[in-house]
Amino acid sequence: MTTTCATTCATTQRSEAQWFVVDASQEVLGRMATRIARILQGKHKPTYTPHADTGDFVVVVNAEKVQVTGRKAQDKVYRHYTGNHGGLIEQDYSRMLERHPTDIVKLAVRRMLPKTNLGRHMLTKLKLFAGPTHTHHAQDPAPLAFHTTRDARKAKRANSAKNVNAAKA
Repeated sequence: MTTTCATTCATTQRSEAQWFVVDASQEVLGRMATRIARILQGKHKPTYTPHADTGDFVVVVNAEKVQVTGRKAQDKVYRHYTGNHGGLIEQDYSRMLERHPTDIVKLAVRRMLPKTNLGRHMLTKLKLFAGPTHTHHAQDPAPLAFHTTRDARKAKRANSAKNVNAAKA
């Protein structure tokens, strides 16, 4: 007796990837990174399957203007080990922002993805640019705003309240 399952498992061949562009100057690093990681994994889609790559592409512009909260700008330290004796390399946030501004966003997103071959493949769909321009105009990326800064959330609430009042009138 053969039974069929009502659910379908997504495969990479079936999924059509969309492109999104995010302006990091309007966002807080951690909150933006979690939302980007969800998009890269495909968790925002109803066809999400853990073992298949169903995620979309994300282009991040203005990575050098990303914001951090609290005292992270003074206290945050990036560490990696070279593999040699005494090879611990430490850079604080300000020096990392000065030398490799895109690596700050890349590391934040990478650490939120699975630590597998699939996670490394998902990270290749993240395109980072330090400045306001990018080279992926042919893909026609849709703008994506998360409104993670306090000012952005206030502006969003003000706009939505204005639209509700206009609809009532």
